[in-house]
Amino acid sequence: MELLFVALFGAVIGLAARYFLPGRSTQGSVLVPAIGTAAASLVWVALTWLGWNWAGGWIWWLSLGTSAVASVVLNLVISRRRIHADQRMLQRLAKTGAPEVA
Repeated sequence: MELLFVALFGAVIGLAARYFLPGRSTQGSVLVPAIGTAAASLVWVALTWLGWNWAGGWIWWLSLGTSAVASVVLNLVISRRRIHADQRMLQRLAKTGAPEVA
């Protein structure tokens, strides 16, 4: 049951990262929330396998903190790479000329 709550909080953290950080238009609407969900869930499962108690506060802080860091960092990296890739594609198309559509 706690894993469900962790996944939900991770999705909310990822959703917040999507809407509060720049570059929202360069990625799909569920990418960053999915990253937040996956990060929180993976850390939670790993820590429970290591024997951490779900009633302790550290497992929650670490799982949700990892979710926040992963969501923010990957959102910034993905949007920056996408913007640069789009600019390179635009320059390449401008240099070679786009094919005409009949």
